Amino acid sequence: MKILVLDNRQIRELLPMTECIELMADALAALARGEVYQPLRTIVRPPEARGLLGLMPAHRAGEQGAFGLKAICVFPENPAKGKDAHQGAVMLFSRETGELLALMNASEITAIRTAAVSAVATRLLAREDAQQLAIIGAGVQARTHLTALSAVRGIRHARIAARNIEHAHQLVREMQPKFAFPIEAVGTNEEAVRGADVIVTATSSLDPVINKTGSRRART
Repeated sequence: MKILVLDNRQIRELLPMTECIELMADALAALARGEVYQPLRTIVRPPEARGLLGLMPAHRAGEQGAFGLKAICVFPENPAKGKDAHQGAVMLFSRETGELLALMNASEITAIRTAAVSAVATRLLAREDAQQLAIIGAGVQARTHLTALSAVRGIRHARIAARNIEHAHQLVREMQPKFAFPIEAVGTNEEAVRGADVIVTATSSLDPVINKTGSRRART
């Protein structure tokens, strides 16, 4: 049996955000209906390792069903090296024979899928007239969330805050040509969230990033 192998570029082409949002809405509904078996993930944390390994299996019943497994390494120091913190593969197996059907880049799938789920939640929970978007963080998830949330709400302005303001400016330079509404880099989280209708915390910070009693510098 042939195995389909997809790299990050091919996944971006074959999994556009608008389609992924609908796929995630369907997947979440299937989970709620009991059609998906999804045990808790297994995390491997070797004491001397610089990162960790996560194993995330699932099974979906029905005619389109299959076994799936995401095996992903998380290396928090990667962004400083210009790499995604998440590195790994998603494997798809036949529901009939268990044969491997596809091997796909997990970093790109994770980037798109995570933002798509946020978009599903935003579509269900945010006001229909939500227009002001705040994003705390300027990494991979900030990019995909900007795309995803603007697909489900009529965003008219977005503000980006990051621990390193230059990263926020870099994100603006990269993303602004793709959008008709203005995207602004700001120096504090408070500036980003003031007046926002939707707030995205796309950060791995271990500290609170929103402080209702005053301004806090961005942490990512």
